[in-house]
Amino acid sequence: MGSELRCKKLMSKEAAVNLIKPGSRVLIGGFGNAGDPKLLIDALCSSGIGDLVIMSNDLGSPNEGLGKLLTNGQVRGLIGTYYNWNPEVAIAYNEGRIFVDLVPQGTFAEAVRAAGVGIPAFYTPTAVGTEIAKGKETREFNGKTYVLQEALKADVALIKAYKADELGNLVYYKTARNFNPVMAMAADLVIAEVDEVVPRGCLDPECVVTPHIFVDVIVNGGELS
Repeated sequence: MGSELRCKKLMSKEAAVNLIKPGSRVLIGGFGNAGDPKLLIDALCSSGIGDLVIMSNDLGSPNEGLGKLLTNGQVRGLIGTYYNWNPEVAIAYNEGRIFVDLVPQGTFAEAVRAAGVGIPAFYTPTAVGTEIAKGKETREFNGKTYVLQEALKADVALIKAYKADELGNLVYYKTARNFNPVMAMAADLVIAEVDEVVPRGCLDPECVVTPHIFVDVIVNGGELS
């Protein structure tokens, strides 16, 4: 049974990204260079798959990392938090080539988590009275105004973990944990890039953050380096 699962989940980075359909909403983990699935991002850039809505904290730098997707013209829209590192985002938006949905960072994380646990929307005080809240429903609780934020569910999540066992249980390395665990719960197809794959039973259950039931595909980056 272990070998069957191993064969089913282990794929090359090229085969993994080829599961992504044009027009997909794609969650991508990481905060800057911490915890981003670099090999999967590179493979997605090389694949030419386009019309994508990228849901991530940021979009790298011009023609680097996630930024290369925008440079390549593979992006239809962005949902995320921090695009200051990549001035091409503002240029593409102002030229009408992409849409950008800015979401405060904490709200973004909670919206992804909400999708993973089946919560369709929630109220938050963050962004009330700002341009970001324009057009959104508001409601008062105990005299304070809150804005309604819908959950952020995706077709695909590309995440980065430190280790996986053959079943797909994942552990993370320090701050590289950031958005990856919640994104693993909020997509129909979850592809995990890892540094090492170990036999099942080798991971301390207390250290497993993402159970294998959330992981569909494993790309062993350690074997590729």
